[in-house]
Amino acid sequence: MSAPGEVVRLAEERAAARAAKDFAAADGLRDRIRDLGWEVTDTPDGFALEPLAAEATQQPMAAADVPSQLGADTTFDVSVHWVCEGWPDDIDRALVAFRAGAAGRRLQFVIADITGQAGARWAGVNDVQVVWLTPDTGWAAARNAGLRRSLAPIVVAVDGSIEPTGDVLGPLERALTDKRLGICGPFGIATSDLREFHEAPDPGPCDAVEGYLMAFRREVLAAVGGFDEKFRWYRTADIEWSFRVKDAGFTCAVIPVPVTKHEHRMWAAATEEERASRSKRNFYRFLDRWRGRWDLVLAGEPAHLDREHEDTDPVTMPEGR
Repeated sequence: MSAPGEVVRLAEERAAARAAKDFAAADGLRDRIRDLGWEVTDTPDGFALEPLAAEATQQPMAAADVPSQLGADTTFDVSVHWVCEGWPDDIDRALVAFRAGAAGRRLQFVIADITGQAGARWAGVNDVQVVWLTPDTGWAAARNAGLRRSLAPIVVAVDGSIEPTGDVLGPLERALTDKRLGICGPFGIATSDLREFHEAPDPGPCDAVEGYLMAFRREVLAAVGGFDEKFRWYRTADIEWSFRVKDAGFTCAVIPVPVTKHEHRMWAAATEEERASRSKRNFYRFLDRWRGRWDLVLAGEPAHLDREHEDTDPVTMPEGR
């Protein structure tokens, strides 16, 4: 198996660092090569590269123990992330589409696997890094563990239901050249009362970007921090994080990109009772933090807010979100 170009480039940098007796830099580059699933060894002619044995990369760990690379130099153009809670074929479908639309970009694919099994299919795949997590890991903690491995200036967090059908990355990259923009994606929502959310018009500003596909600069992630890890289920976690990004002084926007949205597996797999219970619990987490923050809502404070039901009405939004 031939090493990908990015791994070879890092190995060449490491060889140059060793020749200059900068052994600290060489050790750091060796670690980055291992992060990409390869082992570098020195030879009389330079270096050799071998893929790490699958068993060496499949040790599940707690999400909190996954080291961060957010302060490391970027070595890719775009970092694309999934949380695998099952249904790995969905992720494979997206991987094929993102590769087809790479257009010369260096793409880093990161999959945070909490199934204990599905990630094995990507072990040793050159352009995929699997973050092996314990099966009891919640959604937000898993998402954060994967995002901490980002080695690109542009980060795209995707749900398995999304399939690119054209150039997805170009419009997102162009939009994120605006340093005021914190998050963008094709699915945005807006609210006038912090209880009911509806689809926001596109393109344009929105109150939150839905977690089907969220794009942001790595520097925003590093500055704001990850998702609230109390959200063990996905629903409303994207809204809460959008509000934290806006609270840090950034904006959210709908940027149309060519994608197909398939069935949302976690929504479909849950019973009506589970959906209601988990959604309500997550909504209260959101409301407890952002109640009354009308400065973060595009519509501003409602002229006639029903205070009596402000704390009791569950959030509503487009189905499946």
